[in-house]
Amino acid sequence: MDLPKRVLIVEDDMHLAGLLTMHLKDEGYAVTHCADGYAGLVQLGQGGWDALILDLMLPGVDGLEICRQARAMTRYTPIIITSARASETHRIVGLELGADDYLAKPFSVLELVARVKALLRRVDAMARERRGDTGNIELNGLSLDPLAREGKVNGKRLELTPREFDLLYFFVKHPDKVFSRMDLLNHVWGYQHDGYEHTVNTHINRLRAKIETDPTDPRRILTVWGLGYRFAAHPGPAA
Repeated sequence: MDLPKRVLIVEDDMHLAGLLTMHLKDEGYAVTHCADGYAGLVQLGQGGWDALILDLMLPGVDGLEICRQARAMTRYTPIIITSARASETHRIVGLELGADDYLAKPFSVLELVARVKALLRRVDAMARERRGDTGNIELNGLSLDPLAREGKVNGKRLELTPREFDLLYFFVKHPDKVFSRMDLLNHVWGYQHDGYEHTVNTHINRLRAKIETDPTDPRRILTVWGLGYRFAAHPGPAA
């Protein structure tokens, strides 16, 4: 019998943490809750976590620092940051540090649980894909190694978060095909509902900043107005 997936919650709102713990346990997960950042770091250091839910504003050590240390330990564990701060700046910082998603409070507990389930399904699916894909993908100066989960553009190593790699890998595997934001949420994040297109937009902007010669005039990841995005197999010259 498979052991239950382990979820670490670091949240100082005891009522919210209790609700999350209850619903995640109902879904069969083993849940550990810490009410401050220091305790969260201690639990994080013990390893073996399948998913992390981190509040941004915590006593002692904030969620961003825990996220940073978690990503230094593992590249694959899904991380969701929650916060009463809904600014785009905080969202971008969290995603750049390696979080897979960012939810602004107040949010639906059932929605967060659904996201945890979706991200864990996606991790399992990506692991199966990595076992099946052993060769690098090369496409017009872009190189991706699915086993090492590393990328290069024109020979220069890309500093990609796990979700940025997943998104870029999906694009490169499907060149010249148009995908809506909902398509990308479904295929890359595992979400099957709308309302969170900003997650895709933020990751697209971050990827463009890393792989495009001029992110304001993208030639690889193209916007198809009214439809979504397309990864160009043969990028045109800069304007």
